[in-house]
Amino acid sequence: MQNVWLITGCSTGFGRELCKVVAAKGDIAVGTVRKAEQQAELEALAPDNIMAILLDVAKPDEVTAGVQAALDKYGRIDVLVNNAGYGSPGGLEETPEEEMYRQFEVNVFGAVRMARAVLPAMRKQRKGHILNITSIAGLQGYPGVSIYNGSKFALEGIGEGLAAEVKPLGIHVTNIEPGPFRTDWAGRSATYTPSTIEDYKETVAKNLDSINSVSGTQIGDPIKAAEAMYKVTTLENPPVHLPLGGPAYKRARIKFETILKEVDEFEWLGKPTDYEQV
Repeated sequence: MQNVWLITGCSTGFGRELCKVVAAKGDIAVGTVRKAEQQAELEALAPDNIMAILLDVAKPDEVTAGVQAALDKYGRIDVLVNNAGYGSPGGLEETPEEEMYRQFEVNVFGAVRMARAVLPAMRKQRKGHILNITSIAGLQGYPGVSIYNGSKFALEGIGEGLAAEVKPLGIHVTNIEPGPFRTDWAGRSATYTPSTIEDYKETVAKNLDSINSVSGTQIGDPIKAAEAMYKVTTLENPPVHLPLGGPAYKRARIKFETILKEVDEFEWLGKPTDYEQV
């Protein structure tokens, strides 16, 4: 039986490559785009296996209508990929408040809307898999992307909690945590806030320059990432966390080792705060 995938953010990057992989495997990809002219282009990649729909995850009515369109045509949704999102590089002190809200609206609440919209169908099927494309920046904080970090940390926690909620129902949740991949994340998809405060020259400004300098030459291959995402949905017991790429594994291990060291080092201060046991 063909699996039906609903993948958000398919005009470029991971979403587009994943649509191609899903179609090549013989499954159905329902890919979302935000511009009408992108629909025909996406469907032309595999006319028999790709359906493109107009959907902005920041617009609740479009989420509801888009999910219903997929269900009306195919009768089921087996895999949801919360891929739609963008980066908002900039220091916390200088990023405009409206941009902070927009970052969370798309990266967090958009993904939550999609999950809430497909879960009734997945519960009825007693089958399904939700992939949240978070980031290694959802595990490790970096200067110059603190607001983006916050959005991805939030989605990580939501994914973990949801995984526990739906596991008894035959539904899996996997947080996909890419490192640097050769997508438009740091290019035209990003919304930069320049760093102008001298005190942040060696932290925020330095990392923003680094992000810009590697854009287009990142080590991560989006096609291989799409293959890995497809494969994780075929596993009987898929993980809740799946870093992608060598840098992501390196950074994840450093983060976990640092946390364990810190926990051990300051246990003397934090642990004795319980009531005395009788």
